[in-house]
Amino acid sequence: MSYVITETCIDVKDMSCVDVCPVDCIHASDDDRMLYIDPAECIDCGACVDPCPVDAIYAEEDVPADQQSYVEINRLYFKDRAGAHRRVEELRPRVGTDVSPT
Repeated sequence: MSYVITETCIDVKDMSCVDVCPVDCIHASDDDRMLYIDPAECIDCGACVDPCPVDAIYAEEDVPADQQSYVEINRLYFKDRAGAHRRVEELRPRVGTDVSPT
């Protein structure tokens, strides 16, 4: 089991959780819209939960039902980043990207 970062991190990417993680298991690159927790590295300490200003981090077993997709997205990111990016975009498309003129 590990901790999972969910939807409210998208387009926020506050690094407070990264700063307190004792094992550096929270990752993101500049082109990521959110942060991701590597389930193979997470030691389930929970240090990342309280510093998160948008309440995006949950223990895997506590992820709300409407956020369950992010359990798989966090895992997928470490196997297939492009696939994780696609899933995030499907669930929460970027605002203002294909806006038709009125």
